[in-house]
Amino acid sequence: FSGADLADGSCAHPTIPGRVSPLLPANHVTMTKGTGLVHTAPAHGMEDYSVASHHQLPTDCLVDESGCFTEAAGPELKNKNVLEEGNEAVIKMLQAAGSLLKEEKYVHSYPYDWRTKKPMIIRASKQWFVNTADVKAAAQDVLKKVKVIPTSAMNRMLEMLDRRTFWCISRQRCWGVP
Repeated sequence: FSGADLADGSCAHPTIPGRVSPLLPANHVTMTKGTGLVHTAPAHGMEDYSVASHHQLPTDCLVDESGCFTEAAGPELKNKNVLEEGNEAVIKMLQAAGSLLKEEKYVHSYPYDWRTKKPMIIRASKQWFVNTADVKAAAQDVLKKVKVIPTSAMNRMLEMLDRRTFWCISRQRCWGVP
């Protein structure tokens, strides 16, 4: 049968009893990139997030800031590091449930942290959004109160603020823009 025959179906979650997982078509899943049937982790990658958003799925993140499974992943996995003992625990859970079809070593292409040289796990974080027009007006009002040297630079900065279409308000940065 083809993958299209599975679209809009569902299956039992392999490690969380009672949880049903939908089977959804995704443009990034092709015959040349995998088996055609893959898991979707909406909180851990842009392509998965897009599929989940399109189908109004929750963005549950079962991994905490330390790279360990949260309580929502279940008591067998809670506090286990995803890339270490957590991985082994999932394999044992799948074996015990008779749900593991094949196991083999695979070198995953994780992004790596340039400082620690260790793999990073992409996690969704809570975001908040504001009206861009409100941010623009507030930024211009505040800028008008700043003493700019040379004074001719003030108009250039106000014009630049007016042309901005995207805004990123960073919590990690205490210095300003441009």
